Amino acid sequence: MAEPLLTFTDRGIHCPEGDFHIDPWRPVDRALITHGHADHARDGMARYLATEAAAPVMRHRLGDIALETIRYGERRRIGGVDVSFHPAGHVPGSAQIRIERGGEVWVVSGDYKVAPDGFSEPFEPVACHAFITESTFGLPVFKWRAQAEVTAEIDAWWRANSQAGRTTILGAYALGKAQRILANVDASIGPILTHGAVENTNEVLRAQGLNLPDTIRVTPEMNPKDHPGALVLATPSALGTPWARRFGAASTGFASGWMALRGVRRRRAADRGFVMSDHADWDGLNAAIAETGAERVFVTHGYTQIFRRWLESQGYDAAIVETAWEGESLDTADDAEQQGETS
Repeated sequence: MAEPLLTFTDRGIHCPEGDFHIDPWRPVDRALITHGHADHARDGMARYLATEAAAPVMRHRLGDIALETIRYGERRRIGGVDVSFHPAGHVPGSAQIRIERGGEVWVVSGDYKVAPDGFSEPFEPVACHAFITESTFGLPVFKWRAQAEVTAEIDAWWRANSQAGRTTILGAYALGKAQRILANVDASIGPILTHGAVENTNEVLRAQGLNLPDTIRVTPEMNPKDHPGALVLATPSALGTPWARRFGAASTGFASGWMALRGVRRRRAADRGFVMSDHADWDGLNAAIAETGAERVFVTHGYTQIFRRWLESQGYDAAIVETAWEGESLDTADDAEQQGETS
């Protein structure tokens, strides 16, 4: 009997016939990476393989690594398996990784969202026999509104603050969420200032051709009074700190899927909460899984117990896989800040 196509180890998901790991959290020889967030793309691997669009952020965060790139949809033979990367819709360059052997197909989704955001490559369903899915927001309470509606709310809040002489400070993760907001807000309302970690990521993405409005990096020498009516995009852990208080009269908000839960806004020291996530909501998770046609589903990071039981009730052969991936967490610092980018 052939060994399983993928196995689950203390270093990460392993493909024995290809002798590679997917998003490993401990050092391995060869790592296939779904995207550049720090819980999926870690330091210490001998060799990396990622999409062309994910590579610049990975090099920015991990330094001079041995990184090989692959195009979306390109099929590559590694050992005894065929591998290809397909858009995950999570952040620019994010991918689902498809592994095939003798007609048997598994897909590791990493993190994903199914609704287009106008910035990341749109999610692409991939047919498979076994699907490894996140469940960051795997509860029925998590149902996202249309992005245009949420963006209109941010614009109205920013405009009202500007008219009242207040600075608008919005917390958003430095890779993905911040650029998604930048690409969709009405930049004519006022100047847009950015935390150093956000701006560093902006520079990387602009250099690879992604279109973002003009922004101004916040520096220690900056006088906030020189930029009245500004929108300030800050990393989440900068909210409520001396860095944020320097802007004087301000209204503070936080953009996250967790804003769907009562009481979370108070925990983040925010006046306003905007429900926006780079992960699939309850309906998105279920739709994505159904579109794969998979019979076996492995659930990682998030509401794993609840989501596994739900999938079983829907007729899937479902199991939980323990990983070190975090998804969108309220209790950890922004991944860019973990790299020391706190200016």
